[in-house]
Amino acid sequence: MSTLICGSIAFDSIMVFHDRFRNHILPEQIHILNVSFLVPEMRREFGGCAGNIGYNLKLLGGEPLLMATVGDDATPYLERLDRLGISRAHVTQVPGTFTAQAFITTDLDDNQITAFHPGAMVHSHRNKVSDAQGVTLGIVSPDGRDGMLEHARQFSEAGIPFIFDPGQGLPMFNGDELLHCLQLADYCTVNDYEAQLLCERTGRSPESLATEVKALVVTRGGEGSEIHVDGRKLEIPCATPASLTDPTGCGDAYRAGLLYGIEQGMDWEQTGRLASLMGALKIACRGGQNHAPSRDEIAEAYRQTFGSTLW
Repeated sequence: MSTLICGSIAFDSIMVFHDRFRNHILPEQIHILNVSFLVPEMRREFGGCAGNIGYNLKLLGGEPLLMATVGDDATPYLERLDRLGISRAHVTQVPGTFTAQAFITTDLDDNQITAFHPGAMVHSHRNKVSDAQGVTLGIVSPDGRDGMLEHARQFSEAGIPFIFDPGQGLPMFNGDELLHCLQLADYCTVNDYEAQLLCERTGRSPESLATEVKALVVTRGGEGSEIHVDGRKLEIPCATPASLTDPTGCGDAYRAGLLYGIEQGMDWEQTGRLASLMGALKIACRGGQNHAPSRDEIAEAYRQTFGSTLW
């Protein structure tokens, strides 16, 4: 059973400025802003929503099938997917483009200045859900706008259950488009800020929106998450991480847990707890794909955290 993960593949370049932006950005001179930051620390991470979700699903023992678009510079990422045993049969290289990438500069107060280049991601609509075989579950995660709309429609037409995960792409859509995607989807997951924006754009309450899908999942960071299902709201506790090192990719790790739980037929309480645990395991490591617990280690962490067995 394969899970088709539609979304972005990206490189994240993270730089550290050993000072504070406020010492160099003068409010009275903002109209002629021209600053340069010396960044002696820099690292490049493998990222993107599809890449991160697929990585975490593979850790759980799932069979992720990525559907994404990348540029001419994607060779290191593609070789990594091969080493991990993650299929890239539906990762399309678009000649003359760069792979999507974020350039993030962080200061000593953890403020960030980010530039994001979508590159090949805007061509995601070239990929077709119907090209993938043996798919029993899917997710539409942040990607090119046209690709997200098309893939939601294609999943529905193919009769493949899927999660609608608008994430940081949510502002690209108006209320009617968001509601239409919800009506096509079987499940939806957003964080608390995105849930508020979703309600504002659609003019609907969370309880009302939950009636459009089998389950509406809202994550709330350190406060855990909630799952609206069958007219009820399940409160899912937050798993305590070993350390709060880097939140990058935590939401994607959580979504991998959701996908695995749904695929395996777990109940929503167990699915939510597994998703929470995956987010906690990720936050203890820098980058979206540098944590590497074994399947047995994940099961043991679940037992210690929630007092029950996972499988």
